[in-house]
Amino acid sequence: MEKQIVNRLHQLFSAGKPLEYGKNEVILRAEDNPQGVYLLESGYVRMCRVLEDGRELTFNIFKPGSFFPMMWVIGNISNNYDFHTMSPVKLKRLSKEKVLELVKSDPDIFMDLMKRVLIGLDGILTNIEYLLSGSAYKRVISVLLLSAKRFGEGDGQNKIKINLPLTHQDIANICGLTRETVSLEIAALYRKKLISGKSSTLTILDIVRIEEEAGIYKDEVIGTPAL
Repeated sequence: MEKQIVNRLHQLFSAGKPLEYGKNEVILRAEDNPQGVYLLESGYVRMCRVLEDGRELTFNIFKPGSFFPMMWVIGNISNNYDFHTMSPVKLKRLSKEKVLELVKSDPDIFMDLMKRVLIGLDGILTNIEYLLSGSAYKRVISVLLLSAKRFGEGDGQNKIKINLPLTHQDIANICGLTRETVSLEIAALYRKKLISGKSSTLTILDIVRIEEEAGIYKDEVIGTPAL
């Protein structure tokens, strides 16, 4: 059923306007009135906001198959976030009216889109929890675990490759730290042989050990639906 719903949504967006952006480009600004609903066909997009002190905080990352800005679509809430590309992307844009017409006439599609919104909210709340209570070390680990949960590919053992181009600055923007602090904590994870690879192709070498390191309860890591 879920696959059929996704196919119907993608079929609807086949009539949308095709758009392409390069890496580190702005798709939508907080002060902009969205011109429609976006389907991300390829690449990665982050939802972020610049704080009063000039720091940038990333609230969510979208991967192929995602739709945004869903709070504006479903809740009729003004968009207060910037949407930046993390890689070259391809999108389709469709009017809010056409998307809402389908959502209102099809409860299965409404439930699918609400599920996406709630999964994204769960990730945001989890990140806030570690921003408020965790040390810098645990905050960095929490970002890696959340990334593994949503973008990870397991090898059947305890290794998980994070299929997301995460730089140290990206991690800093998610967990509210400076890039320099993140680099120090990442170096500690390398020394403990908990991760390997470069920043754009990180692999968690032992998911159980890194969860214990952060004091996080054991949870399902691979297979969480995408936003």
